[in-house]
Amino acid sequence: MRVALALEYDGSRYLGWQTQPGGGTVQDALQAALSAIAGESTAVTCAGRTDRGVHARMQVVHLDTQAVRPEGAWVRGANALLPESIAVQWARQVPEEFHARYSALARTYRYVLLNRPVRPALAARYAGWCHAPLDVEAMREAARHLVGEHDFSVFRSAECQAKTPVRTLHSLEIEAGDGRIDLVLRANAFLHHMVRNIVGTLVYVGRGKHPPAWASELLASRDRARAAPTFAAEGLYLERVEYPACWSLPVASRGANAVPVLP
Repeated sequence: MRVALALEYDGSRYLGWQTQPGGGTVQDALQAALSAIAGESTAVTCAGRTDRGVHARMQVVHLDTQAVRPEGAWVRGANALLPESIAVQWARQVPEEFHARYSALARTYRYVLLNRPVRPALAARYAGWCHAPLDVEAMREAARHLVGEHDFSVFRSAECQAKTPVRTLHSLEIEAGDGRIDLVLRANAFLHHMVRNIVGTLVYVGRGKHPPAWASELLASRDRARAAPTFAAEGLYLERVEYPACWSLPVASRGANAVPVLP
């Protein structure tokens, strides 16, 4: 049978999502726990692979298994075996046609940016940081140029394996207050490093290095070398994955606007 699960994790403890020969990834830890529950080797497929240092408030995965277990057993059993930095939130049996990645309608990422003169210590693993004052209104103006269906090659890493650079960015909202700026991006899918590259570009605009219209010029250029450097991974959270209602998944249980609480 096929089982879908949602989990959250602290990415600062791992070498990213995707399994590696030497271990040390979120996928490695999760598969080990689920294999113990199933009594057989299991492999999971995720909705979106996250890089080293990137966190998830809602990552969705699926696995195929011969083991028949109550849905609650997958949650409680896995959490008893997983390290404290990973927790399964729910589990549901789903039809074989369900796919954690290809069945998803949209994904939401949140980037948490601290904007203050002094670097953080307690929040260093959970937020990006910019010491220079940022013009949030200029960043919002630049963000409006990026919303919609575009060729996002300029924000795509050289290692990206996506077949096409065209994505639909449904929304890009910027929330600000008390020395913290949150950038919330919702799209049908994202390219490798796309969010962090967009954040870097908006920070350049916020610092006054370029006008807001520069974002539109970058899109048209499709030249990664013209954009700002990739911003730090620590502030990035996979916040939500959305699926058609026909799958009856409790994907909204974490809330569409879940805000990471910093130390």
